Amino acid sequence: MKITPPSRAQWITRREAIASFALTAAATFTHRIFAQNAASGFAVEGDHFVLKGKPLQVLSGEMHYARVPRAYWSARMKMMRAMGLNTLATYVFWNVHEPKPAVYDFANNYDLVAFIKLAASEGLHVLLRAGPYSCAEWEFGGFPAWLLTNPKMNTALRTNDPAFMQPAERWLHRLAQEVGALQVENGGPIIATQIENEYGNFSNDHAYMNHMRDIFVAVGFNKSLLYTVDPSRGLAAGEIDGIFSGVNFGTGHAETALNTLAAQRPGQPLFATEYWPGWFDLWGHPHETRDIDPQLADLDNILSRGASLNLYMVHGGTSFGMMAGSSQSTGNYRGNVTSYDYDAPIDEAGHPTPKFFAYRDLILKYTGEKALPVPATPPLIAIPEFTLFSSPLFDYGLPSPITSEVPLTMEQAGHAYGYILYRTQVAEPLIAAPLVLDPVHDFAQIYLDGVLAGTLDRHYNQTTVTLSTTKPARLDILVENTGRLNSTKWMRQEWKGIHSATLAGQPLTGWKIYALPMSKMPLTTTIEGPVRTGESGPHIATGAFHLYETGDTFLDVRSLGKGVVWINGRCLGRFWNIGPQYTLYLPGPWLRKGRNEVAIFDLFASTAKPRLAGLTRPIIDGPTPGYAADPELHKKADPNAEFAPVPPTTNPSPHSQE
Repeated sequence: MKITPPSRAQWITRREAIASFALTAAATFTHRIFAQNAASGFAVEGDHFVLKGKPLQVLSGEMHYARVPRAYWSARMKMMRAMGLNTLATYVFWNVHEPKPAVYDFANNYDLVAFIKLAASEGLHVLLRAGPYSCAEWEFGGFPAWLLTNPKMNTALRTNDPAFMQPAERWLHRLAQEVGALQVENGGPIIATQIENEYGNFSNDHAYMNHMRDIFVAVGFNKSLLYTVDPSRGLAAGEIDGIFSGVNFGTGHAETALNTLAAQRPGQPLFATEYWPGWFDLWGHPHETRDIDPQLADLDNILSRGASLNLYMVHGGTSFGMMAGSSQSTGNYRGNVTSYDYDAPIDEAGHPTPKFFAYRDLILKYTGEKALPVPATPPLIAIPEFTLFSSPLFDYGLPSPITSEVPLTMEQAGHAYGYILYRTQVAEPLIAAPLVLDPVHDFAQIYLDGVLAGTLDRHYNQTTVTLSTTKPARLDILVENTGRLNSTKWMRQEWKGIHSATLAGQPLTGWKIYALPMSKMPLTTTIEGPVRTGESGPHIATGAFHLYETGDTFLDVRSLGKGVVWINGRCLGRFWNIGPQYTLYLPGPWLRKGRNEVAIFDLFASTAKPRLAGLTRPIIDGPTPGYAADPELHKKADPNAEFAPVPPTTNPSPHSQE
């Protein structure tokens, strides 16, 4: 579906109307919660919430529709109810719904209306975290990559600059058309709608946040309680006068964070809008877990004060495809792993953990409700080891190139995710000539006539490879997008690929640029054939396995290097042999009886044919052999670092396997 952007005259008319409304609203609603209707909706009444006139303590768990196979949405919601929760929270990821400007996708796993209606049928209210910014360790924080084709975005992102605000308003208007009718005052399950997300962690431009509020009201998100959320230190910077505000925090911080919220917003209900029972994982960094006992103390503190709660995450799921983002929370750039297990009460495959039962017992102690039966979980199956047949990328057949005198970023070349190949000719012999790519986003391999000459990794701030050749040679630079940053102002420079290259101090020109989005699975029939013992460089490998019965499994990728996997046309996500994740969750509904087709793209050379298998238990806490010697360990911790993780616990994870 396409829509026509409004004309300039329409923009001016809308802007004038919003400005007039804002002045009236500011005069009328300052110092009380905006747009509440206690009789027909969800509202603030003194120090507590009411839903249609009756008191409600929100007991919510976060689960993202795009991270859970649609066939399992209902099962995961039933598990939440069995834990004693009455509400579901979800982000809305702009990038999956508007993959190109004014082209929208709300189908299949992105059917947000179906997800919200299903939550209602399972007895859950809904907190709609509408954005337009999400964070969530999701690619670019949920922003569509095409925003970066506008050079103004290096200052405009998350500001009142029309370069950002016009597409953001267009998107929010389209989102309201999709789900606005599902707000509580319209008879739907959406009791509250979040404006932006943790903006106080990014900036303190109150004019921007007020503008966002006005857009939300103008497009129709005023039939549910509007609210903002921030970590405790960002509350004052991110709040909007007259709009409800909640606080986000992790293990051990309940009392301090709620006291900060109470002081900042005296008299309003307390709401732990994100309580983190776990943490996200990064490539090359040890698996993150959090102990249960301190969390139970936190939950006891929250619930005993009558505060509302949203567990982030109750069920993390999986960042399928190439939707895992990246972080600089440890000091240097690192991509997020594919698993979003998050050490949550309900694990990546939907199974209850010891944390689930401990949380449930404490919640039911306060609600007095009878425990519901814990739903059965899908069967787990093993898949015997099978072999793939491979072919080198450079021989496999590249797409038609774009020609350019200078390198183009991935966005300038017209695609958002995956890989990009830059090719040019070195005209004469070289002796230890420096090739400088400054910077690289994110992982580059440099080849001379198909032979690997060096690798540059953004994590290590590497920019230079020394090249030598006795004759003219073809120069190939293959770059992976390992995930755009999902937080901090550095997001504004999250283009991918390279935008400059010099050799021996001189600019390199005359490029052929190949977009390799890897959005579709290579055909298995294309390259099955002669047995190869291994590959000397990047390669595509395909094969198949047969099943008599289907079920969930965990694809063992320990024989692979760095790349992505498809099963039956679905991209499971990224793998990388630096750990800690060595299996990829493969949902049973994506398998079929009989033949199942598999393909991988692997950047690294291999000495043997790739071999895969399906395990009945995951390996998401495997070894990270390079971590002990990582330079970032010697950096002094930045006390102001955004969401800096605590050191991993030494206790075995409940998901630890093999």
